Amino acid sequence: MSHKLALSSALAAALTLGAVADSVAGEERVKKEKCYGVSLAGQNDCSNIAGTHSCAGQSTLDNDPGEWRLVNKGLCKVKGGLTSKEARAKVKMQS
Repeated sequence: MSHKLALSSALAAALTLGAVADSVAGEERVKKEKCYGVSLAGQNDCSNIAGTHSCAGQSTLDNDPGEWRLVNKGLCKVKGGLTSKEARAKVKMQS
């Protein structure tokens, strides 16, 4: 009888771990969007609008409208950020 108990306990544990892994994976699927003008110097996520660099961490100014970070969808405006179109217009006006 103890083998059946051990086997059923192991099966229950495996199923529980699978359910936990699925819930964690679901949390990681949060939609993201590019948010311009909210990254601090050296904390941008990739290339900028002007094309002066193409790598993350190369911004030199705080809140540069040409630099972006990925944020959870819907949070960009809350942080005072710009869409790609708005950022391009702002960068063009500064040139």
